[in-house]
Amino acid sequence: MLYSILSFIVGILLTWALLPYFNVLASKTLVMPWLNPWFIPVILISSVIVGTLAGIYPAFYLSSFKPASVLKGSISTGSKNSVLRNGLVVFQFTASIILIISTFVIYNQMKYILNKDIGFDKDQVVMLQGTNTLGDNGVKNLKDELLKLSSVKSVSVSDYLPIEGTKRNGNTLYNEGKSKVETGVDSQFWIIDNDYLKTFGIKLLQGVNFADNDKTGGVIVNQTMVQKLNLKNPVGKNITHGGDKMRIIGVVKDFNFESLRQPIGALAMFYGNSPSIVSVKVSGGDMQNTITQILFLWKNISPSQPIRYTFMDERYANMYADVQRMGHIFTSFAILAIVIACLGLFALAAFMAEQRSKEIGIRKVLGASIQSITRLLSLDFVKLVVVAIVIASPIAWWAMSKWLEDFSYAAPISWWIFAFAGAVAIVIALLTVSFQSIKAAIANPIKALRSE
Repeated sequence: MLYSILSFIVGILLTWALLPYFNVLASKTLVMPWLNPWFIPVILISSVIVGTLAGIYPAFYLSSFKPASVLKGSISTGSKNSVLRNGLVVFQFTASIILIISTFVIYNQMKYILNKDIGFDKDQVVMLQGTNTLGDNGVKNLKDELLKLSSVKSVSVSDYLPIEGTKRNGNTLYNEGKSKVETGVDSQFWIIDNDYLKTFGIKLLQGVNFADNDKTGGVIVNQTMVQKLNLKNPVGKNITHGGDKMRIIGVVKDFNFESLRQPIGALAMFYGNSPSIVSVKVSGGDMQNTITQILFLWKNISPSQPIRYTFMDERYANMYADVQRMGHIFTSFAILAIVIACLGLFALAAFMAEQRSKEIGIRKVLGASIQSITRLLSLDFVKLVVVAIVIASPIAWWAMSKWLEDFSYAAPISWWIFAFAGAVAIVIALLTVSFQSIKAAIANPIKALRSE
């Protein structure tokens, strides 16, 4: 019980010291409830319960011995293959391996998300925000001046971008004349300019792009829209929206304009003015110098208004900040679980080495080498870790498969993740028990056998 109380005190102090790190890690604002009236009583009661549960088994076990049997030396120091001891080690390593596998799956999914071909180019795109305050002429002037910079490839003016946090406009579209006989297609209806496709590297599969100051009232749709409207030759066909008729002038390749947790939806884009965001596609050269030029240009055009800008690839990554946080949390808990498992394994290795000291002494007298004794002691623990790997692998696969169901686009759970996690667990176990194994192997056999 004394150990339990001391452990709770140390645990509370560590929690208090590490809480700021955890809040940053988990994006929380947790605080220690020092002043809550229930805090201290709950800690004391918990420490007493833990101390009682931890001490009750050895207390009953030791008190059951008969003094005469103990003094005669006929009481065994414990079974060499205790189911309880081995079961606890297997449980600890099972939890550790599950966390290791989960951590690798999460980071693999994050890597897949950030590197997947999403149908548009998010790199080297600077988003200038709040540009609508310049007015229509001011935005047009800004675009013209930006295009004069040698490091700028293209510029697009549109508030509707393929990342979260920008404008959305949901509508229902129909084939011409079919609004009363067919179910409409729920879609996004975006305002873009003639440089939108070029700036974001969106591929035009059929038809033509918008012309500058396009007045035709045409629309460009994506492949999903064509499929849902069941159009064979979409270019030139008419679709309707709220009674307005629009002619399809082009079809673009599908691109993910929402999170990868969702499948690609139907999308229609028409030419218009939506000037709150100006997207600047720059070359991959000196980015810092390009930003400086953009800042200087902005100051000349709007000296009284501070510029606000972000990078599209950073905004895209922020869409999956929760996945990154989960990866960091799982990494932290995996390390903690491994440390706890190693402490248990180290104690068990010391106990087993002491229990088999006479056996080891006899083996050395009969000529066994240090390497063979070390291998003999280590092999028992490797078997426990292998059992933990066998138990942990299907559990981790099931749990991560369920987690990946939240994503419409998920990286496969590769076999190497399980192999690597198992190898890590075995190496950690060998490193943990090697000290005790080598110590027992090099000990003087006379000390172990002299009582006989």
